[in-house]
Amino acid sequence: QVQLVESGGGLVQAGGSLRLSCAASGRTFSGYYTGWFRQTPGEEREFVAGISWSDTYYGDSVKGRFIISRNSAKSTMSLQMNSLKPEDTAVYYCAGSFGRRWAPLSRVSGEYDTWGQGTQVTVSA
Repeated sequence: QVQLVESGGGLVQAGGSLRLSCAASGRTFSGYYTGWFRQTPGEEREFVAGISWSDTYYGDSVKGRFIISRNSAKSTMSLQMNSLKPEDTAVYYCAGSFGRRWAPLSRVSGEYDTWGQGTQVTVSA
């Protein structure tokens, strides 16, 4: 069974940077897509960024500020968050879609079948 564990959240001032990490056990990332989502209370989970063997997508609100990367062989993934804004405050989740290899990268949370426990990111004004 695949398990995803996030780390790296915390409190940062607006304009600062944070780096989130995600480590998987029980599965290599090779051939599957993975991504980051975020959620605030009362809101739906929002797509932040996704990555596959061939594509990288970003949500409109983070384009040009966040960078997603991963090491498929080591099954680790990172999200470098720069120029953070108070509206980036949320619980960030690492996610993966491990049901079908070589599937096209999706921005839809329902297409991901494995989730981490989440890590809080708070950006102060």
